[in-house]
This record gives sequence, C-alpha cells and structure tokens, in this order.
Amino acid sequence: MTDDELLDTLDLLGVRVTIDELPPDRDGEYEHGLRIVRLRPGMARRLHRSVLAHECAHAVYGDVPLRDPHHAERQETRADEWAARTLVSVDDYARAESIHDGHVDAMALELDVTVDLIRAFQRTLRHPRAPRMPGIPTSASR
Repeated sequence: MTDDELLDTLDLLGVRVTIDELPPDRDGEYEHGLRIVRLRPGMARRLHRSVLAHECAHAVYGDVPLRDPHHAERQETRADEWAARTLVSVDDYARAESIHDGHVDAMALELDVTVDLIRAFQRTLRHPRAPRMPGIPTSASR
C-alpha cells in the first residue's frame, strides 16, 4: 500500500492527518475521539510511512488508549503487524530476505520500512494464526 492509499484509507474512515510537534518519545499518535492522526515533522521517508501505517492501523481497529500495560502492548503489537502486512508483501519480503541473507537492517532499507516493521512482519509469519486483518474501506464500500 502506498502512502497515498494509507491517506485515502484514513480519509474514508473520517480521520484527518496533521503534522504536529509531539513529545520526544513519539513519532505519531492516533486520537480516536477526535478522529485525528498526528505525525512528527521532519521524519525520514521510511520512518514516516511506517509510522503512518502504524497509526492507520489504530484507526482501522478503533483503538483507544489503555491503562493496562499488557493490553496496551498487545494493541501496539497488533498495529505494527497490521502496518507491516499492509506495507510489505510476502513476495517482496521473500525477495529482500534472499538478497540480504536475512539481515533485517538491509531488508528494512530495501523494503522502505523500519526495522521494527520487519520484525513485526516476521512475527506474522511465525504465528499460526496471524491477527485478523480488518477490511479496509474503499470508496466503493462507503
């Protein structure tokens, strides 16, 4: 999925995207009540698209902040795995893995995503039951 397709998905969900200063420990955030994704300005392209896809996942799932750290971590893991499977195809992953002999840093560069998303993609391959991918709205289903 391209950045424009991610933005179209967010638009179809009624979520707007802004570029805003965020706390130093955050590259992006999704606020369900306001239907807004905020992204930190000045991110490198592959970080930007990885964060955009991660925040799009929160919007697709309708995630809200959770107090329980265990459930919050599961929510973050699910968003990373959704983002990884949305940005990286199985065929592209296999090709990058072969070219770079499984070196995740090189694979991330090749696939234009963060190392975290490569690791998330790998988790989805190892899980016998990968997380259910909710349908992404299209203009036809609106």
